[in-house]
Amino acid sequence: MPEAGTVLVLAGRFDPTADLAIEELNRRAVPVFRADVAEFPLRLVLDASLNGSGWHGTLSTDQRTLHLQAVRSIYYRRPSRPQFPKDMSPEARKVAEREARLGFGGLLAALPCRWLSPPGKAADAEYKPLQLRVAAEAGLSVPRTLITNDPHAAKDFAESVGGQLVYKPFYPVRGTVQGEMSAVYTTLVDPRDLSHPNIATTAHLFQEWVPKVHEVRLTAVGSRMFATEIHTDSESGRVDWRSDYESHTYKICDPPPEVAAGVRQTLDRLGIFYGAFDFAVTPEGDWRFLEVNPSGQYGFVEQATGLPITAAIADYLEGVGT
Repeated sequence: MPEAGTVLVLAGRFDPTADLAIEELNRRAVPVFRADVAEFPLRLVLDASLNGSGWHGTLSTDQRTLHLQAVRSIYYRRPSRPQFPKDMSPEARKVAEREARLGFGGLLAALPCRWLSPPGKAADAEYKPLQLRVAAEAGLSVPRTLITNDPHAAKDFAESVGGQLVYKPFYPVRGTVQGEMSAVYTTLVDPRDLSHPNIATTAHLFQEWVPKVHEVRLTAVGSRMFATEIHTDSESGRVDWRSDYESHTYKICDPPPEVAAGVRQTLDRLGIFYGAFDFAVTPEGDWRFLEVNPSGQYGFVEQATGLPITAAIADYLEGVGT
């Protein structure tokens, strides 16, 4: 017999954020089936047929079986890509990857259940140009921004701003340099460097620097919001708090009503139900939108403040409230 109301969790096997939600669902005795897309097709077997107006079948590992008609919700938490036999030719692998995305992924998209968040919408929301435009349309205050590969345009932008600029990567850049872990964070830009020919090699995002007394991480789960001030006491942390977690202190806060309304509209327009929003708060108390991560981590905030973010996620996946 199918387990009633199973939550399907699609996440990497080593994902502390997914672990928090699964532990809470287990505590509530809500059935959970965890899998990583990387297990398909070698260790995850799909068997589904269209019967009437709905899909019926199973998703199985060598230990457990999930009945598709029992899925109440899907928690999509950065799963890995499908893994294929090592001896598969590059040409065959390319075809198999596409078929897996359209077949396996398409079947999951066809299930009549709630997602946190729909993978296509979440992927679109990763685009910073899109989220900045949507946030501005939703009434949030967005710093002046330039995207360019033209050094002359970058210099003109700096002159028009008339103050400090920052550079931001479009996606987190992490790796190993000379045997040591390295990452690219938000960086203050010297206007003299804007003539560098490397700017022409790809798209760059430049933004006016926002003077701030602190930043805020606002985690939104459906209609519920959990906001925390992040204070830092290091030079690097004041530019980008992600560069120095050890310097943080946290304080729970409430977003201004107009910011809360803008966050709700941004989520609605992006079509996602979870977002980790970052704001810079100026000395005048203005909240300036920096970005939203549709699958951002929240455990560090919850651990420091006790805010019930995991419970809100479990509520959503369980179908309790919105």
